[in-house]
Amino acid sequence: MKVRIPQNQGGGMQQMLKQAQKMQEDMQAKQAELEAKEYEVSAGGGVIDVKINGKREILSVKLAEEIVDPDDIETLEDLVVAAINEAIKTVDADAAAEMAKITGGMGLPGMPGMF
Repeated sequence: MKVRIPQNQGGGMQQMLKQAQKMQEDMQAKQAELEAKEYEVSAGGGVIDVKINGKREILSVKLAEEIVDPDDIETLEDLVVAAINEAIKTVDADAAAEMAKITGGMGLPGMPGMF
């Protein structure tokens, strides 16, 4: 037994495929834009500034002079870790928000954790 698919049904599938392809292209363009973006994040009340890009690469770390205490290296280390973690969270949150605009919040697998 052969099944006949009405002609108007095929058009809907083609439209869905075109929409999916457009979404993929938009996501790739947005990903490239986000990777080129730079973020600046402060921690410790502004004594540490971290600059990071959308690829999650640390570009620079600036320390206020008053935080550099040779007798208390542990505090400095903790603040640097906190600043870097906050910078990464900022990049991830921005990427997730931007991708949600494209996907309409569809919750696609692998998104946004892939950033």
